[in-house]
Amino acid sequence: MPEASAPIVRIRNLSKAYRRGTQVIPVLTDINFDIARGEFVALMGPSGSGKSTLLNLIAGIDSADQGSIQVGDVEITTLGESDLARWRAGSVGFIFQFYNLIPVLTAYENVELPLLLTHLSRRERSEHVEAVLNVVGLADRMDHYPSQLSGGQQQRVAIARAIVTDPEILVADEPTGDLDRASAEEILQLMDRLVREFGKTVIMVTHDPRAAEKAHLIRHLEKGELSVT
Repeated sequence: MPEASAPIVRIRNLSKAYRRGTQVIPVLTDINFDIARGEFVALMGPSGSGKSTLLNLIAGIDSADQGSIQVGDVEITTLGESDLARWRAGSVGFIFQFYNLIPVLTAYENVELPLLLTHLSRRERSEHVEAVLNVVGLADRMDHYPSQLSGGQQQRVAIARAIVTDPEILVADEPTGDLDRASAEEILQLMDRLVREFGKTVIMVTHDPRAAEKAHLIRHLEKGELSVT
């Protein structure tokens, strides 16, 4: 495993604007920073500050106007759409505020979904799914549907789905925003465990200062510019 201090994300001179007709709205301006492998980073800032846009750029689901993003050994800003989709499927795990589980699928089937795009056999997929459901403490709920699970349990299923392909980075957009305080604390402890025990790199957008306190480093965005707190 590479040294924990080696940057896994390198962002240089990154800028992004959105266009509404003839109007150009700057969102990010000349962003530069590194994220170390095995780091837990919180991105904070007011609505419209660009934090979710930055998260989407790092995850390869949005494109920059200027600058570069390197994740591991891959310069993702130079990839075409097909190559970017393949990279994203194997290298990034997504955790959303509202879980994004498919209601007609069991917990097991929801977690298995990303593996259906791989060449793993059915037995190998089963081993992977059961392993990550054990990690998130839901092995005994694998046959339950989302409607039969609490919000915290649904988010743990979503985290299991995010890590089942063993991605390089996990991106989390307000992962505790729809949870009560006790469930939110459980999710934050789980994410911290993924960093400490499994060496995952977590990049989390949050409005909640208590959630941000779990991170190793807080980056604050204000009007598209980045600062360290």
